[in-house]
Amino acid sequence: MTEYESNGVRETEQIAAVFADRLRTGDVVAFCGGLGAGKTAFVRGLARGLACLDDVSSPTYALVHEHQGKIPLAHFDMYRVETEEALESTGFYDYLAAGYVLAIEWSENVPFAVPQNAWRVTIQHGEHENQRKIRIEKEGSQC
Repeated sequence: MTEYESNGVRETEQIAAVFADRLRTGDVVAFCGGLGAGKTAFVRGLARGLACLDDVSSPTYALVHEHQGKIPLAHFDMYRVETEEALESTGFYDYLAAGYVLAIEWSENVPFAVPQNAWRVTIQHGEHENQRKIRIEKEGSQC
């Protein structure tokens, strides 16, 4: 487990960009954190670290956004997804089979789909408005 403290969006993105070097084809990154915690900012940094050139925004209504880079990234928002059938409609398993890195916001809504060997990124608000505490761990951790 690795812990970081970020004092703003740029620092969160930088932490994520460095972390992206550890990712490999087919990895899953499951995010835990409340509304406004910085999950999308972290994914923006991941995308930059994976050399994705397009803009990253929350896929709240689209459910998934694709980003092409040295490893393709599929960014999921599972806020409104709670069943296996709903998950399948997002193309989740197709992206996993195709070798994308999957970044899953609101992963706690689909615990049945998060592999045991997934990376877990927990982001919590810190002591001041822009401060975040970020914990990155591998395997077995849950939100």
